[in-house]
Amino acid sequence: MKARYVLTALFILSMVLAACAPAATAPAACKTDAFGCAVFKPGAPIVIGVGAPMTGGNASFGIDISNAQKIAATDAATFDGHPFQIDAEDDGGTAEGGAAVANKFVSEPSVVAVAGHVFSGATQAAIPIYEKAGIPMMSPSATNPALTQSGSKVFNRLVFTDAEQGKFAAQYLYNKLNVKQLAVMDDGATYGAGLAGVVKDTFTSLGGTVVSYTTITPGLADYSAPLAAVASKKPQALFYGGYVAEGVIIANQMAQSGLKGVILFSDDGVYGADFISRAGPNAEGAYATGLIPPPSPAKTKFDAEYLAAYGQPAGKLSPYSWTGYDSAAVLIHVIEQVGIQGSDGNLYIPRGALVTAVRSISGYQGIAGVVTCDPTGECSASGPTFYQVKNGQWVIAGS
Repeated sequence: MKARYVLTALFILSMVLAACAPAATAPAACKTDAFGCAVFKPGAPIVIGVGAPMTGGNASFGIDISNAQKIAATDAATFDGHPFQIDAEDDGGTAEGGAAVANKFVSEPSVVAVAGHVFSGATQAAIPIYEKAGIPMMSPSATNPALTQSGSKVFNRLVFTDAEQGKFAAQYLYNKLNVKQLAVMDDGATYGAGLAGVVKDTFTSLGGTVVSYTTITPGLADYSAPLAAVASKKPQALFYGGYVAEGVIIANQMAQSGLKGVILFSDDGVYGADFISRAGPNAEGAYATGLIPPPSPAKTKFDAEYLAAYGQPAGKLSPYSWTGYDSAAVLIHVIEQVGIQGSDGNLYIPRGALVTAVRSISGYQGIAGVVTCDPTGECSASGPTFYQVKNGQWVIAGS
């Protein structure tokens, strides 16, 4: 009996001592941060998400961008013993997919930032979800102007907007190619319709005539009927706002629909090797927008890494290899600035502070240029460049 009393007393004493011992607590910044902190045990990976089309007709964009982002994570090595990891999820490039992937990311405590989304429609649907969770975004490719006009604190982008792309495309058509009769076509989605609208308005303001404006249904295999209707208006050029899957079909069906000899002029959603390989000789002469940065040691290093890792050159699958890399690299840079090593050995990343720090980036040297974000999240380092298919290759179009 006495032994049992002694054991009981010792147990009670141990409980009292444990209660009185100083407990490991999170840094003070986590207590005052509106979204708290992401907590990483020693060695746990810090995850950056990306939502992109990884399958289907537009998969070349998601594959290319996520490939580049993985190189950025590898180049960064570790932060206080924590490796960086890219989690690329297939959002199909759609609003529904964008929302689904965003809900998945906000439910995962290890995801602290999103280097995307890639397409504008998916991005638009994802923004409110990340806004509520306090997860910053840095898109390498979502160009719709409205994305930075909603007052979002979490959305930022590296790429030029469709307002710029559309304006310069219309000017190039009118002033450089001497097109006065233009047909405009879009896929009805956020990106394509927004861009095509800018082209139409700018072209008209320059004195040109938009002879027809057509919205097609994406995902079909035959656009010969709407193309034939366009042909009846006798345009000198057809501007298409949308993505490569439909752009290929349009290129392949223009001649048989009565548009032989009419210039096909499209956007950064069509640019890439995928368009040429699928349209073949029908791609010849087509125009699109690209984003290739000027030569630099950083670009040379990245280009070599990309080729060694994936067996094909950067920029072949999409124009966003370089902004893809920068979108992840700049987030990693900011994460390293705000991360706090706790006294308990864990790494703490204040989520609200990270949102603010991403929006406050200034003078960061990326591959695509110097990244400085304005108060709305526009961080673009360069404008669009126009390319034309000549002899089966994209080359810079004549000025």
